[in-house]
Amino acid sequence: MEFQHELIIPNEGLPFKIFLFEGGHGNYEREKHWHTSIEIFAVLKGGLTFFLNDEEYPLEAGGLIIINSNEIHSIHAPGKNETVVLQIPLKQFEKYFTAQRFIRFTSAARVAKDRKNKAPDNRKLAFFIEELYKAYRAKEEGWEYRTMALYYNILYLMVRDYRETEAAQEEIQDSRRLDALSKITSYMREHYTEEMKLSDMAALFGYSDAYLSRMFKKYAKINFKAYLQEIRMSYAYRELSNTEKTISQIALDNGFASSRAFSREFQKKYGDLPSELRQKLAVIR
Repeated sequence: MEFQHELIIPNEGLPFKIFLFEGGHGNYEREKHWHTSIEIFAVLKGGLTFFLNDEEYPLEAGGLIIINSNEIHSIHAPGKNETVVLQIPLKQFEKYFTAQRFIRFTSAARVAKDRKNKAPDNRKLAFFIEELYKAYRAKEEGWEYRTMALYYNILYLMVRDYRETEAAQEEIQDSRRLDALSKITSYMREHYTEEMKLSDMAALFGYSDAYLSRMFKKYAKINFKAYLQEIRMSYAYRELSNTEKTISQIALDNGFASSRAFSREFQKKYGDLPSELRQKLAVIR
């Protein structure tokens, strides 16, 4: 399977992640990947093309598509575009699962080929997603209440208008092949500050060390240790950007053995030492 698992971490203090699509300048391709979270792309300007299970779904301004949990997809953006991406943890919908940890959503882009089904009207959902992004970016007084109000409107519309109440057994089985690893990676994101070994995780989830190691290499295209490092580094980067904590404190708070070890790995990943990046961010602000 030539696809990778994508690590998704919510925005600081929020139960979701919202941002502008990184391929907005065009000439961009995102290879096949998957993640546990539900993902919505709302195109404001320009256009891009999605590939879901080798089916092509072109989107133009005003278009919207929902990517389901564990759904393998890739993206092609040859031209400039402005696209808001909203990523919602799967557990937000646990009251509406049609099977164990299974829920599916549709969208106009996905049912356009099937004239028997009536496509939901995307205008409301697209409106709330754009407004959510604006409120999050502006951060005006009371923005926390505004963003959560918009977010719950989005969840409401998704459950009411987009949720599929029936699921084929084959689709459920296909999803479950990735669900086992999703449970493990979710646990890792919740406990990443603690000491964590492959053998401990294997015992916790009832696998042998060798089987769990193969699972990571096959489905996440990365080994267990490197994946844990990615989690720790992502949270540390966020703290470095958004807090006044010392670099030593950030390193220790995010599971690194020392500030030296953190700085070494940080420079490998981002090209700068933590102190250098913090200086650059201070100039931008």
